[in-house]
Amino acid sequence: MRNFDLKNLRTLVVDDNVHMRRILRTLLHTMGGRNIIEAEDGATGLDIYRTQSPDLIITDYAMPILNGLEMVNMIRKPDSPNPYIPILMISSFTEKHRIINARDAGVNEFLKKPISATLLYERLYISLVEPRPFIKTQSYFGPCRRRNHKSWTDAERRGNGQCEIIEIEPLIKIAA
Repeated sequence: MRNFDLKNLRTLVVDDNVHMRRILRTLLHTMGGRNIIEAEDGATGLDIYRTQSPDLIITDYAMPILNGLEMVNMIRKPDSPNPYIPILMISSFTEKHRIINARDAGVNEFLKKPISATLLYERLYISLVEPRPFIKTQSYFGPCRRRNHKSWTDAERRGNGQCEIIEIEPLIKIAA
């Protein structure tokens, strides 16, 4: 994994806990992030997403008014301004059903609180430098749920291959 920085990206951090937003801001600053917008709930985050066009969203799972899962569901609709935006979800609620719900809503990555700088960096790298393709089926639209998608054959795809695969361009390109 090579070094990258976030200096050219607008990052939206959505969390109802001011201390968590401060921690995320500090971590993002160490990775070069300078254009960081904060929201204290999902409804405000959704408004900022629609009006300020961030490049990346980091959101909490459980928040008042509109939780992170509801916000992701609204963002991943095809008529959304940018349904392909990378979304990382963080939460202290890490029961299997919550992680599955987040994955099924279309989050790119899920991180357990308390987060570490290393894991955040790795998940950002995967989402921004080596993004998975998006999958569109009758019941799902979002990043491919499989981490190793490059070796599929049609017979190995779920739903008998009845899906549209949309390749995603990296937001950050690393010179070879």
